[in-house]
Amino acid sequence: MAPITEVEGRRLTLSNLDKVLYPATGFTKAEVLHYYATIAEVLLPHLRDRPLSFLRYPDGPDGQVFFVKNVPPGTPAWVTTAEVPRSEGPARMVLVQDLASLMWAANLVTEFHTPQWLIEDPGEADRLVFDLDPGPPATVVDCCGVALWLRDRLAADGIEAYAKTSGSKGLHLLAAVRGSSSERTSEYAKSLAVEAEKAMPRLVLHRMTRSLRPGKVFVDWSQNAARKTTATPYTLRAREAPTVSAPVSWEEVAECREAGRLEFRAEDIAPRVRDFGDLLAPLLDPGRAAQLP
Repeated sequence: MAPITEVEGRRLTLSNLDKVLYPATGFTKAEVLHYYATIAEVLLPHLRDRPLSFLRYPDGPDGQVFFVKNVPPGTPAWVTTAEVPRSEGPARMVLVQDLASLMWAANLVTEFHTPQWLIEDPGEADRLVFDLDPGPPATVVDCCGVALWLRDRLAADGIEAYAKTSGSKGLHLLAAVRGSSSERTSEYAKSLAVEAEKAMPRLVLHRMTRSLRPGKVFVDWSQNAARKTTATPYTLRAREAPTVSAPVSWEEVAECREAGRLEFRAEDIAPRVRDFGDLLAPLLDPGRAAQLP
């Protein structure tokens, strides 16, 4: 029998709690659920009002991994859903607005991916994002150098950037923006990626061309498109170990000399939140959102 638990007055059936989802470390589904319950306070504000794409890995990263954008079958009636405009016609998607919905979604075993806009105004981007992806032998250390350049370049336009690990090999840069469409934000992000490549031609690429990737950092600006999503802050990733897309300080980025320094796992996050709070909290303050030049 799957245990039934109550979260904020909602009854939830939690399944397969003993299943090992991360074979490299023996991390179980119960530990996944415990992780999300523990950091819900900082995660939920980054999920709220954003249609959720699920990257599910119910049998761990070595099993089947698949994207779910529409409301999954069996979604409880109390989970908020919303109609989302899509080029191929509107779709219904899940919004994780509260702890009960978060625990229901976590029980599906998923990475959380969200767009750079809010459900009340799908036509306006409220985030600018760069995904810095190192092509081996480049590592996150190289991404840090590029991130610092982009941070300063954005600051020159009055835009304040914040960093998080991707939870994989790279680094994500995020900024709060307003008054701009996803198309305009994409154009602006692309122009900065092109500038970065001109400034650091041996290190940076702004195009995805696979053959050019080794030893360089691909500055992926394309996730600003309205239809694209990015791993949400604090989400676990479907990797060998339970790594997290973890907010990091600019001090940590500037001081990173070895790749392992910026790898954070589930057990590292609660102590970091205790020490630093949510390093991405400024992104949630509408007063700090910048207009693109």
